[in-house]
Amino acid sequence: MSALLLLFVCLALGAMVRRWAHPPAGMVHGLNWWVLNIALPALVLELIPRLRFDARLWFPVAAMWLVFFGAWLLFAWLGPRLGWSRGRIGALILVCGLGNTSFMGYPLLQALHGQAGLALAVVADQLGCFPLLASVGVVVACLYAGRAPDPRRIARRIATFPAFVALVAGIVAGRLGGWPAALDGVFGPLGETLTPLALFSVGLQFRLQAGRGQLGAAACGLGWKLLLAPALCWALGVAAGVGGLTLTAGVLQAAMAPMVSATILADEYGLDPELANTVLGAGIVLSLLTVPLGNWLLGT
Repeated sequence: MSALLLLFVCLALGAMVRRWAHPPAGMVHGLNWWVLNIALPALVLELIPRLRFDARLWFPVAAMWLVFFGAWLLFAWLGPRLGWSRGRIGALILVCGLGNTSFMGYPLLQALHGQAGLALAVVADQLGCFPLLASVGVVVACLYAGRAPDPRRIARRIATFPAFVALVAGIVAGRLGGWPAALDGVFGPLGETLTPLALFSVGLQFRLQAGRGQLGAAACGLGWKLLLAPALCWALGVAAGVGGLTLTAGVLQAAMAPMVSATILADEYGLDPELANTVLGAGIVLSLLTVPLGNWLLGT
């Protein structure tokens, strides 16, 4: 309960600071830089060597791919029939195909299932959502914005992302017996800064405004992201014989709010930024209810 309370407090503090305290310019950028380049790699370096890899770990990764490619198929089919622009279709594919599996997924899974849930959240994020964002996500953004993707730039973006480098190092360290105790004592405290700073940053960026003609598209997008996609992931896991915390973690990561970075990517490529930010804000609020509810329904 205290972990969930911390999550709500940090998110609310960020929103209140943005509204009334006039934070310094560049604060969000600085917080995000620390989270992505220091706290997240440290957390990965701490958790991955302790993770016991087994055949069932394919599921949290596959769930992220199902959410993304399902969104692509759904909105590419639905959009032309509803008269949506290519920019709107591309925005919904990105923000409703990619979940906030790190900034919100890590603290929520840790609050609900402790360190074991957090370790599985890292697998889903680092082997599922992040590679999708950095590769196919960029391809989608280019295609729907009318640009040509650069494969070498995409590969370089993945290979040099600090958390991905930490993931590879953590796997090697795990194979060699783990880190020395002194290093574990460094990674732990640095990784613990991720939850409060990430949620505070999300609160600082929170926006909730729906323009004319956005409600129908936003409802379709969030219906997929928060309800239909996790239900399909659950069905896939059950059909494949996956159970326990592995099934729960994969489904809950599939049910996370839209990804902040995917919204930024849609903004950069001019893919209906207003809709993207509306879906992000509404998704954050709704997921704080739907994710704990989904966890209760799964009963793990």
